[in-house]
Order: sequence, then C-alpha cells, then structure tokens
Amino acid sequence: MNPRRPKSEVGSPRSGVRSPEPETTPDPGHRIPDDKGRFEGWQGWDEYAAFYDWENRQTMGRRDVRFWQDMARRMGGPVLELGCGTGRVSFPVARTGVDLVGVDRSDRMLSHARRHLNRARASNRPLFVRADIRALPFVGRSPFALVMAPYGILQSLVDDDDLMATLRSVARVSRPGTTFGIDLVSDVPAWEEYRGRVRMRGRGPRGSRIWLVESVRQDRDRHLTIFDQEYTEHRGKVRRVQRFSLAFRTLALPEMLGRVESAGFTVEAVLGDYEGRRWDLRADVWLILARKC
Repeated sequence: MNPRRPKSEVGSPRSGVRSPEPETTPDPGHRIPDDKGRFEGWQGWDEYAAFYDWENRQTMGRRDVRFWQDMARRMGGPVLELGCGTGRVSFPVARTGVDLVGVDRSDRMLSHARRHLNRARASNRPLFVRADIRALPFVGRSPFALVMAPYGILQSLVDDDDLMATLRSVARVSRPGTTFGIDLVSDVPAWEEYRGRVRMRGRGPRGSRIWLVESVRQDRDRHLTIFDQEYTEHRGKVRRVQRFSLAFRTLALPEMLGRVESAGFTVEAVLGDYEGRRWDLRADVWLILARKC
C-alpha cells in the first residue's frame, strides 16, 4: 500500500514486465476488525516489511527525502525519527552529518534497516531502536533538535488516545525549541472503495516477480481508510503469498493542529508540498512544522 503513489502509476505494470493475473483475492480473514474488536495501528507492518522498499522505489522514491535533509541541516542534530521503517529516510538524513536515532515497533522493518546498515559505507550511521512511539524510551528531555514524523506515520495511530499519547511522548522528550515536523497524507479519505484490483507488478529482488492485489474500504465513522493487501511473489517454481491489512486515520487539518498544540507545541507553519509552498485546499501533502514551547 502506498497512499502517495502518483495516480498515473497506480495499476500500471512496469515497462517490459509481464506477470500473470493472481489466482486469489484478499482473504476476508485478514480484514480489519469491526467495532467488536480493536485494531492496533502497528498491525500489518511486519508483513509489509518484505515489500516496502520494492514498492517505494517505484512510487514514493525520494520525493520527501530532500525536505527532511534540509530540515536536519537547518536544525542540526541530534534527530529523532518516528517510524523509521527500513531506513528509507534515515540513511539520507544521517548522511548530512547529523546524529539520527530511528525508532520503530516492527521487528521486521528494523531487521531490513539493520541489513542496510551493515552494508552502509558512510561514517555517520543512524542508530535504530525498537520502541513504541506512544511511549518513547528516553529519560527526561533528550537533546533532539528535530523530531521527524515522515510519510504519514501519525496516521497509523487509529484512535485519538494513541495519537495524543504519541504527541505527549514526543513533547516529553523534546527540549524547549525542538522542531517537530509532521508529514500527513491528505487525500487518503478520498480514495474510492474497490475490491481485488491489481495495483502494481514488477521485478523483485534476485529475479523474482511480484504483484500486488489491493482492496480499499472507508470507515467514515472512525475516520479510517483500510487497505487490504495481497502480495504474490514468484521466484522460479516457488510461489509465496502474503496477506495483511493496513489502516490509516485522517483528521481534518484544524483538528490535527489543535491536538499538536494541546500537547505543548506551537504550530509555526503548514506547508502543502516538499518545496516549501504554503498549504491550500488543493494540497495533497500536509507538512506541519511546530516548535516545543
């Protein structure tokens, strides 16, 4: 799932790559629970880890990376990254010369990040820590000059208690003047609902072939957009299918700004793209820049 993949790329096979249509559709047993069961926003990310870099190379790429690198250069270090995943943003930001700590709850995401770390040649290397962003494992006010929440990570917090716990946790480890940068995907609630569409396909690692079948549902009452994912990977005669669901909660911008300020931050700017243009109603990116009081 990639809420920020360009609409022109959605569902288009890579040039020169042909894959058979998948033989199965997403298993209803992997759907997000209804109101009778609680869904934790971290669920699904372990299963996504094997495909995260593959998908983002074709879609998101590095479009947000320069923005965070520039922020790190201006603010200096140390930098704390929430939801660092496989290190897609962590490594380029660390290469600017700042010290970076990346936290993530997913063991499998972090295992990919650490494999990248073992291959990295740069002298300035990020530190990866397994942690829950709702209760950051740092004592007192840490020396972070910048806290980054890239790529909609706060939208994976699927209820208000989790969101507020995270914002307060960030405030607790921030010193006065720390900059808190939040990247949100604005158009997720506008995605149409559909079932069992082939959304991406292409070459994977070591000559494998991968395709993604996706279903999307909207839960308007809970402000959730649910992506049911089925990845199929062929390597020779071996066929592997991975099914999981990811959910994203999107609040209206004024509501989100209010929650950030109630946690102890002053909102200083809201941007509408990675080039620094101011936000307007047409923006498909919400970048909130706040400062710890």
